[in-house]
Amino acid sequence: MGLGASIVIFAIGAILKFGVTTTASGFNLAAIGVILMIIGVVGALISVLFLASWSPYPRRRMVRDTYADDVDGPVRTRTREVRDY
Repeated sequence: MGLGASIVIFAIGAILKFGVTTTASGFNLAAIGVILMIIGVVGALISVLFLASWSPYPRRRMVRDTYADDVDGPVRTRTREVRDY
């Protein structure tokens, strides 16, 4: 289920929960709406986590290194970009 489908399922559930005022014998439309909203939220979270883990773009972070060339030399800093694949 994609992110768009999750949003549609959530919207249908919200309509059943808050927008429909008729009653039906044998089942509760409000309960079905709540169930559909929960399924929509869970589907959206799974979709977002799946998209984030399989992204073609590497995660980047900046690292600041502090070093000295010799014992009495000046302390220098260097900032570099690290890519986590």
